[in-house]
Amino acid sequence: MSELKTKINTASVEKFLNAVTDEQARKDCYEILKIMKQATKEEPKMWGASIVGFGSYHYKGASGREGDWMLTGFSPRKQNLTLYLMHGFNVHKDLLKKLGKYKTSLSPIGGCLYIKKLDDVDKKVLKELVAESVKRVKSQEKK
Repeated sequence: MSELKTKINTASVEKFLNAVTDEQARKDCYEILKIMKQATKEEPKMWGASIVGFGSYHYKGASGREGDWMLTGFSPRKQNLTLYLMHGFNVHKDLLKKLGKYKTSLSPIGGCLYIKKLDDVDKKVLKELVAESVKRVKSQEKK
């Protein structure tokens, strides 16, 4: 089984975010940073070269694969701001209905929420969605 390549490191989050060339995307990143910091009570860390993550937890998938991953995180991609929320979206259907304009995709340990810009979504709902995702991960980890 291959080792997970995206790992926490000591690169500067501020330097990474300040290098985002699109001014609106950079402002949105700093706002998302505040939302996730508040939800996790953790300091941001770089995960790999392009993901800002908060906290960590140990997971073990159905396939037997296990590792450490962030509680939540985000990345300013060229097409969208990508937010990483764990445990998918089925448990958050009611919040997603109120969120606004977004797209999603799923992965074995979570899901990606894609938004073009923060003005496309209800920030209050986004804060609640991030907080609920983090709370769910923390409660699952204790089991």
